[in-house]
Amino acid sequence: MLVEIDKHGMISHARVRHARSPQIERGKRVGAITGIVVHQTDADTLSSSLNSYRNPKANGAHFLIDKDGTIYQTAAIYQRTNHVGPLKARCLVIPKCTLRDFPEKVGPTAMHRIEMLKAPPDRYPGNMEAVGIEMVGRAKLPAGFRPIPEEATWPIEKLRGRHGIFDTPTAAQNQSLSWLVRVLQDSLQMTEGEVFRHPVVSRKNPTEAQGANWNLHVPTP
Repeated sequence: MLVEIDKHGMISHARVRHARSPQIERGKRVGAITGIVVHQTDADTLSSSLNSYRNPKANGAHFLIDKDGTIYQTAAIYQRTNHVGPLKARCLVIPKCTLRDFPEKVGPTAMHRIEMLKAPPDRYPGNMEAVGIEMVGRAKLPAGFRPIPEEATWPIEKLRGRHGIFDTPTAAQNQSLSWLVRVLQDSLQMTEGEVFRHPVVSRKNPTEAQGANWNLHVPTP
């Protein structure tokens, strides 16, 4: 399913509203787009994320899907944005390597540097190669949560980051996600299967986008 994309990388289609925030763009891509990374905003409302994207040097993704399924394009596709973070080793999952192939006690930064010496699909797509799709949804602490003594003085945001569980995306969000993924893969001639939840490719809350489904039937147009 093809859509019109202008020279800047903005989609022209009735299902996509333009809300471009140049503050989250980090310059033109220098290589091919090879994958899609699906996120959740960790915010309750669309407006809070759109407002944050207007801050100087803000980070964000190319698309934002509201809980009612409305799709907003917040950055041009042909611009890089910072939305992925340090990459995990894809070769451990394929599998084509083991931890013994890495330096002892390798940390996130060192592993990322090693991975960036490879080219997709031998590694996960990073900021330069990936289109980012955010869905509005926030991580909340489980009902009745009690921190362990060592965490008793932690601020609530730090506790949410460690123990929070993200909202399940709405049915409307998943329908729009499926449509958008299909459109991007067809229009940019991307390889199928190169779509990943954020915590798969980077060290993020494991519940982020855990209910995301981009394989639903998509009616045309």
